[in-house]
Amino acid sequence: MSSTAARTDALPEPVQVFMAYMDVEKRASKATLISYEKDLGQFEDFLKERRKSLSAPGSIEPDHIRAWLAKLHGQRLAKSSMSRKLSSLRSFFKYMVRHKFIDRDPMVGIRNPKQEIRHPRSLNVDQAISIMDSHVGAEPEGKRDIAIVELLYGSGLRVSEAISLNLFDADTSSGVVRVSGKGNKERLSPLSDAARRAINDYLAVRNELGPALEEQAMFVGNRGGRINRRQVNRILARMADQAGVYGGVHPHMLRHSFASHMLQSGADMRSVQELLGHEHLSTTQRYTHLNLQQIMNVYDRAHPLAGNQSPDSPKEEDEDQFLKF
Repeated sequence: MSSTAARTDALPEPVQVFMAYMDVEKRASKATLISYEKDLGQFEDFLKERRKSLSAPGSIEPDHIRAWLAKLHGQRLAKSSMSRKLSSLRSFFKYMVRHKFIDRDPMVGIRNPKQEIRHPRSLNVDQAISIMDSHVGAEPEGKRDIAIVELLYGSGLRVSEAISLNLFDADTSSGVVRVSGKGNKERLSPLSDAARRAINDYLAVRNELGPALEEQAMFVGNRGGRINRRQVNRILARMADQAGVYGGVHPHMLRHSFASHMLQSGADMRSVQELLGHEHLSTTQRYTHLNLQQIMNVYDRAHPLAGNQSPDSPKEEDEDQFLKF
């Protein structure tokens, strides 16, 4: 039994069966399993207050789910988090119906809350380059840190994808990296020239970090084990600070910047979708709105007919900024 399965022992048996299915047969990621366990556990706690339980999933009515949503709304939970919890319930009840544990799905007719429109925050080109060029310390840590950040920005990788890379996933001679994305879907992403150099420079000194002979992780921490997300957050925060780029720079912002700058430079939407590993084009389309908004802001500040400044006082820096888009 996996450690994840062991953590579900306190949950009702139908939930344990579902979790084992997701773990063993579907091979869901650790993060997905933790989310399912948390969401189903919270719903079970809510049901117990009403003398119900997922131990009898056939007794659950749509009104129970709506009441839970109302409670979450009252707690001011983000709509995106509410949608994720509903997704966990949908997966559970679909499994129950498919395997004939219950006759009907109480999730039928339950819709996700209407999502707020959230647009990703990205860096401008100068900020991104200044972070890439920042000096972060002596080798081997410094070379490792530069290689990670070059991958996040140069190839648009998620931080989870970067830290999951193994030694032979990056082929610097051919300029591609094999990435395991969401749902364990593999894709090949191109490596920039800077990323190829940075990876080669880092791999030449990787053993100085003391990895065990059997350690396959490309990026290792100071104790020789696979580097984790929190360490990458600290690395990027330090590099951004040294570059004078403030405002909460985080790893995913480099991925946003990669997508935004690709589209600004004329890349087509489908190609950027493939590079990012997005399943749906609508996810990639968020960046077109971001770019349009940037251009409109520059227009409002710089154009003499926009009404926001005197026609006699165009700003040179705004014209320069417009050329970057």
